[in-house]
Amino acid sequence: MAPAPVRSAAQRKKDTLHRLDHDADAWVATADGATGMPYLVPLSFLWNGSCLLFATPASSPTGRNLAASGRARVGIGPTRDVVLVEGTVETVQPGELTEQDAEPFAAKTGFGPRRHATPYFCFRVVPRRVQAWREADELDGRELMCDGWWLNTD
Repeated sequence: MAPAPVRSAAQRKKDTLHRLDHDADAWVATADGATGMPYLVPLSFLWNGSCLLFATPASSPTGRNLAASGRARVGIGPTRDVVLVEGTVETVQPGELTEQDAEPFAAKTGFGPRRHATPYFCFRVVPRRVQAWREADELDGRELMCDGWWLNTD
């Protein structure tokens, strides 16, 4: 099967925003600040148009790493149509979530951290860098956002 034609930057951004709006799960990579030990977990998310929202137990390695480092790397989509997001992290107590975040998050993910007995943290990942590519022929031009700004893709 021949690969799909290389997408324009505008099409990649459109496809990326569609994936952010419609996908529900991502791989979240963090690292332990003391040991450097990497940690990778699948988590459900909500894209609210400016950040990704995740929830995980406060005592989990991911919860501890996100809260301590304030950084994350997130992979969304299959390996042959990936969106890679690097961002800064804001830790939020579930009770501090606004209804504009809490209800859509619960509806999309099927999980409401405010209603759970286990102590959870919520994390807003604000993208600083976004890349998207399908195959090796899309590696050039894969960067769509740099330093928190969408590149000129129109």
